[in-house]
Amino acid sequence: MTTGNFANWAGSILDIGPIYPFVGWEFTMFILGLVFWIGWHIVQIRAENKEFDDDTVRMKGQGGMRKALDKHDS
Repeated sequence: MTTGNFANWAGSILDIGPIYPFVGWEFTMFILGLVFWIGWHIVQIRAENKEFDDDTVRMKGQGGMRKALDKHDS
């Protein structure tokens, strides 16, 4: 297997050229990664807020936090 069009590693690195895939796509991949990362945080925050709201509604319907804490202590 070879990672470029050369026979050996001896010589100038400038003669060999880049030895990684997608040369020239670095900025585009960075932007895509940044968008994915921010999007993941948005989805995660929304999911956690929904879970918190559901827990709040459930606690209010069961008699409040004091009742839940008293049940937990016994």
